[in-house]
Amino acid sequence: MIVLDAVGAGALPDAAEYGDEGCDTLGNVARAVGGLDLPNLEALGLGNVEPLEGCRPQPGAPAVAGRLVERSKGKDTTTGHWELMGVVTPQPMPTYPHGFPHDVIDPFMHRTARGVLGNRAASGTEIIQELGEEHQRTGKWIVYTSADSVFQIAAHEETIPLEELYGACRTAREILTGKHAVGRVIARPFVGEPGNYERTPNRHDFSLEPPRPNYLSLMRDAGAAVHGVGKIHDIFAGCDIDEAHPTRSNVEGITTTIDLLRELDGGFVFTNLVETDMLWGHRNDPVNFHRCLQDFDRRLPDLLEALRAGDVLIVTSDHGCDPTTPSTDHSREHAVLLAYVEGKNAAGRIHEGEFADVGATVNAWLGGKAPSRGIPGTPIVES
Repeated sequence: MIVLDAVGAGALPDAAEYGDEGCDTLGNVARAVGGLDLPNLEALGLGNVEPLEGCRPQPGAPAVAGRLVERSKGKDTTTGHWELMGVVTPQPMPTYPHGFPHDVIDPFMHRTARGVLGNRAASGTEIIQELGEEHQRTGKWIVYTSADSVFQIAAHEETIPLEELYGACRTAREILTGKHAVGRVIARPFVGEPGNYERTPNRHDFSLEPPRPNYLSLMRDAGAAVHGVGKIHDIFAGCDIDEAHPTRSNVEGITTTIDLLRELDGGFVFTNLVETDMLWGHRNDPVNFHRCLQDFDRRLPDLLEALRAGDVLIVTSDHGCDPTTPSTDHSREHAVLLAYVEGKNAAGRIHEGEFADVGATVNAWLGGKAPSRGIPGTPIVES
């Protein structure tokens, strides 16, 4: 299962409640670049997901295609990934558009023995340019948030060692409980000189633990090992992830996924490819967003070749991040769905379902027990 992070497929019915009416990450990117050039995804059935300029529908496509609706209240990474595994978040995780209150910031400063700069909603790339020099001079943390439920801590790697930054994130995670239980605390290390700071790949996420049971726990109960590629281990706080395979780029994530498909005899490979979100969606760059998708498209034949008879490949997403809108935040959108079984042709079948259908499919495929009441999802393909 591969999550193309933030590759939304059109506004959800309640998108206006989130200020996202009219968002369509994939469709608007297609229009912005004069048509998608993704021949391998097109052949698999991407044009059956929704009308996409440059990507024709395929009546006999080998993959089941469609769009998935989110039940949870939110539009962030944690909420999206959790619901893909059957965990619905009925109340949105807390957000802090005006910064964090004193009962969060004061104990954080006290326990880390450092002051705080920023403490507001901001673009991560912009706030380090603005406050990086003062941070280096004073040793204070740069703390900021976004429209998502996140507490982000930026620090220059030559000013504060990485392990101290990670320790501060663990401290913040301990503080942020109860009514302040944000979805993620994120370490945002950077390097460089004033006016030319750059974030490094040493980001680390400290998430809430997801409720159990969920589809990950059910498939593990059935004896299936779970391999998390990219930031999957962080998103699920390590819960029900047998092996973590952190990556520094989409290229590394794709290569790791292919290697695991070739090496493993069974189990679940769960991959997040983050660059469409982190590098291009939040920076409102549809051209490079498209190029990032092209990088994946070029490796898709290698992924398909690594499948063995009876393997299933699911390509999906967790939310949108429409780079053609004025907003730099995530957008409330359908998830993309492509589900392909090696050796079977779906003959262009369309599936209109919900996020949890993905987890239900994987669990059933790997022999997990049917979920108890309260865990949604219907298998997309049958084993």
